[in-house]
Amino acid sequence: MRLLPCCYNDPEMQIDPDTVYPIRPDCRDDAPKTRFKPRPGLTLSPKRWKLLHNEEGCLDIAGMIKRVQRGGVHPTIKGEVWEFLLGCYDPKSTTEQRNQLRQQRRLEYEKLKTKCREMDTTVGSGRVITMPVITEDGQPIENPNSDGGARPSSVGSEQQTSGAPLPKEVIQWKLTLHQIGLDVNRTDRVLVYYESQENLARLWDILTVYSWIDKEIGYCQGMSDLCSPISIILEHEADAFWCFERLMRRVRGNFISTSTSIGVRAQLTTLSTIMKSVDPKLHEHLENLDGGEYLFAFRMLMVLFRREFSFVDTMYLWELMWSMEYNPNLFSMLESDTGTSRATTKDESVLRQCGKFERKILQAAKKDEIPLSVFVVASVIEARNKKLLSEAKGLDDVVKILNEITGSLDAKKACREALQIHEKYLNTV
Repeated sequence: MRLLPCCYNDPEMQIDPDTVYPIRPDCRDDAPKTRFKPRPGLTLSPKRWKLLHNEEGCLDIAGMIKRVQRGGVHPTIKGEVWEFLLGCYDPKSTTEQRNQLRQQRRLEYEKLKTKCREMDTTVGSGRVITMPVITEDGQPIENPNSDGGARPSSVGSEQQTSGAPLPKEVIQWKLTLHQIGLDVNRTDRVLVYYESQENLARLWDILTVYSWIDKEIGYCQGMSDLCSPISIILEHEADAFWCFERLMRRVRGNFISTSTSIGVRAQLTTLSTIMKSVDPKLHEHLENLDGGEYLFAFRMLMVLFRREFSFVDTMYLWELMWSMEYNPNLFSMLESDTGTSRATTKDESVLRQCGKFERKILQAAKKDEIPLSVFVVASVIEARNKKLLSEAKGLDDVVKILNEITGSLDAKKACREALQIHEKYLNTV
């Protein structure tokens, strides 16, 4: 498609993403370089985003998915678009319906946050806990050192007034608060955004509330890396919380752990099966190096490539993957918690609203729920095929070769090659 000259001169499309998410001057030399740039006719722009809604506010989801798959999302509208990509809203909903749902969720979040504040007064205070506040048996630690100095006791109002022993679930939650704080203080610290204590506290609050509502998993390391971009791009804290909660619905299985294993091992096993199927020679080589379990790919799957890409390019990769995985039944599935987002393959109009990856799965009538991220990892490994075969003499070499990719990966190319590997995999199973 040939673009009109005015498209090239659109000032919105000439924006440098690094100016929207600036890097601290002292970190610029070490931070991975950003490759993503908004491209006229490819990237979903603010103008195109408005045109995709009708007068009532209903979204042309097929048009949105098509544009995001082509060139990602403009930095100024990422928050709004991600809410649809992650299933926060039904594309068929009107503006009024979304406003009502948004208000309900904000009230619900405030109730959850108030409950957490009753259990620990640091929640919502603008501070971050970085030292333990409670012992394993539920005894409060008075005035723990936090953020380099003493702070008021964070004992909740319920315990202060009653003096009764804390319920087990409250103890478990309070035991995680300092770990969340330590991780928050390490997350995306190259960004100017996190020079603000208010922004650090906001991320901590979102994660502490999530830790409370997810009784099975609570908080695990890596969640702060997933939550940070969402906290930054969505202005209202409650909106960011629910968007993060939707993301966790996709990936929380990776964080479920037992005394002998962690959930992400299932995806690593699947990755091993895929590599054995599409590149048996490389798989055999990795097996001979005791790398057949693909533990070296653990980090990529746990934090969705946060270490392999720059901050901006990570967001670009995420929205590419989510658009390719999109199913128009996503919102209703999440609201009803049915556990499946599959549409019927008989409905061509529904298929047209699916992303490339999801459509291929439906057409192939496959029941396995392998996320696109696993195939992206496979594409990253496959892209280093020659070097791994010729230079890797041990697992340390494998890790070293894969670590060299940081900042050099092209998100769109990685997704394109992942789709090719998926196609090849479907033809072999």
